[in-house]
Amino acid sequence: MPIVNAKDGCPINYQVEGPASAPVLMLCNSLGTDLHMWGRAGGGMVEAFPAGALRPPRPRPVRRAERPLHHGHAGNDALAVADAAGAKTFNWCGLSMGGMVGQWMGANARDRVIKLVLSNTHYFYADKQPWNDRIKFARDNGLEKLSGPQMERWFTKEFRERSAGPVAKVVKMFVATKLDGFLGCCEAVRDMNFSKSTPTITAPTMVIVGSKDPATLPEFGQEIAKMIKGAKLTSLEAAHLSNIEQPKAYTEAVLSFLKN
Repeated sequence: MPIVNAKDGCPINYQVEGPASAPVLMLCNSLGTDLHMWGRAGGGMVEAFPAGALRPPRPRPVRRAERPLHHGHAGNDALAVADAAGAKTFNWCGLSMGGMVGQWMGANARDRVIKLVLSNTHYFYADKQPWNDRIKFARDNGLEKLSGPQMERWFTKEFRERSAGPVAKVVKMFVATKLDGFLGCCEAVRDMNFSKSTPTITAPTMVIVGSKDPATLPEFGQEIAKMIKGAKLTSLEAAHLSNIEQPKAYTEAVLSFLKN
């Protein structure tokens, strides 16, 4: 798997699939997961793309926690991945934190982004306390003990009961996450504020919400869609990781938006 070094020397692994001549779709995962959330372990979204239609670099930032993080770090990391993959321009699909990075990209890398998919995400948390509580719990108890409550937020009860295999794969990703990286990303999410920059996005945008998402409420995505001129809003019957809970509907929605 190729590795690219960010400007500060942080190594980032990524994966490229599809023919070099195809349009590029960059997929950016959520906090506490890795690039496999887009593959078979996460519902098979990448494998479902038509042959030759898309070439997705899949970044998985592994960031040192010596200094506070912000989404500009992750955005520049993603640009480093795009450069290494030879993608001068690209489409972007990011879920949760990946959607937050996508908002930064849309506002700060306008010449690179063709179309944006912002999925199950938010732009500003006025109430910081839930994030402070989550950070303290993870620091004191570790990610294994946090995994249970996290899966309850990420998937509906019905999905957890009927799809134990996919949920177990996500749990495996979550507990394998580096604790200092997780904490740093939590702080970045807690402190982000895109209320002024997101309305400046000009790339064609689709916002995906999960109608049963307790982590990033549907209203959050609705607000983002209103902030971006001409943005399309798509709702799926899912909780937070809607690409895993509704893989077919998610993939069809993304492909339809990118092709039209």
